[in-house]
Amino acid sequence: MAITNEEKVHVLVVDDYAENVELLKELLVTSGYEVTTAYDGDEALKKVDKRKPDLILLDIMMPKMDGYQVCEALRNKDETKEIPIIFVTAKTEVKDWTHAIFNVGVNSYITKPINPKKLLDKVKSVLKMKQSRDELRKTREKLSKTIGEGE
Repeated sequence: MAITNEEKVHVLVVDDYAENVELLKELLVTSGYEVTTAYDGDEALKKVDKRKPDLILLDIMMPKMDGYQVCEALRNKDETKEIPIIFVTAKTEVKDWTHAIFNVGVNSYITKPINPKKLLDKVKSVLKMKQSRDELRKTREKLSKTIGEGE
């Protein structure tokens, strides 16, 4: 799904605390995003299978399946491996976010308590990177097709 001004960006918010989910949902909805919610990793994966979001805000510490496991499951499937993921977590140590970014494959990381402006800035930044990556992929495909037709 291309991200344009005409269509709402779909964000999946995943956290096991309902208060956190509602806070993030309200912040995103009032900022013009369409939001789907999940309260654990299993539910998140099911929601992604039903409708692929443009971005996922994902807590790390959850029952059943933690955020690392959810991220790894998404990164291991061709259909979901490029969905941008921002970890939203209470984990504040540098080793936590470096592990998340370099070993697990999240796109960004923000700590709780949430600063609304910082979160929205991070969401916009990650979505801009996604849009640029999508445009680059389309250009490459078009170029490959053009080169293939010219041979």
